[in-house]
Amino acid sequence: MAPPPLPPTDWLAHPAYVWEGERARAVPSMDALPLEGLHGIDAQKVALRNNCARLARGAAAHDVLLWRARGMGKSALVRAAVADVQAESPQALALVQLAPSTLASFPALIAELAQQPRAFLLFIDDLGFGDNDRAEMLALRSLLDGGVAPRPAHIRIAITANRRAITMREDTSAALHERDERDDALALADRFGLTLGFHPADKDTYLAILAGYTTPLGLSFDAEEAMAFAIQRGNRSGRTALQFATELAGRAGKRL
Repeated sequence: MAPPPLPPTDWLAHPAYVWEGERARAVPSMDALPLEGLHGIDAQKVALRNNCARLARGAAAHDVLLWRARGMGKSALVRAAVADVQAESPQALALVQLAPSTLASFPALIAELAQQPRAFLLFIDDLGFGDNDRAEMLALRSLLDGGVAPRPAHIRIAITANRRAITMREDTSAALHERDERDDALALADRFGLTLGFHPADKDTYLAILAGYTTPLGLSFDAEEAMAFAIQRGNRSGRTALQFATELAGRAGKRL
């Protein structure tokens, strides 16, 4: 009476997948901007794109930590860099996004991918651990470097986080364990061979990012209005610039 088992995942057929803990869901078309559509993070684009290209070629590549300022394109850059490499060699590399809650199933995923003739970048977006999630943090740390079973060289990890120390908490009520938690957090961050910092945009950078979105559409903008828009949202970032560009495009009846 039970339904038939689901077919195994075809790890060679799609550009991206979402790992759901027990199986993967295929993503036939990845949501990714072109690399040239990301502004204000030129050095980060070069570094991550080169690392993804090395991974796709079968050369040595790093695990990557993208950290700090929110809204400056960390997760967008991961997708864009993978898509840019895939444009040259579609079968060489795939992106596999995981939710932090699936960390316990990492060994099963690694075992499934180990025999595949394709490189994989495992992606965890906006990593953060709660008060009771130290075991997951330690599991991820072991996976990155320190486990008994080696991770295949064609599988690497990219993580975005708002803080380099990732798990460092602000809860002073746990002062007794504060030093241990700080040491654990830094030990996790130290396991990434490539660490890319993203910093809040100053006024000139914010306006330059905005111009990068509006100029190709033939749109102009008032700098004072653009700054007021950013102040309303509490930050100057690539995300805020894209939101204001969306507003301008909408007013003009254009698609962004």
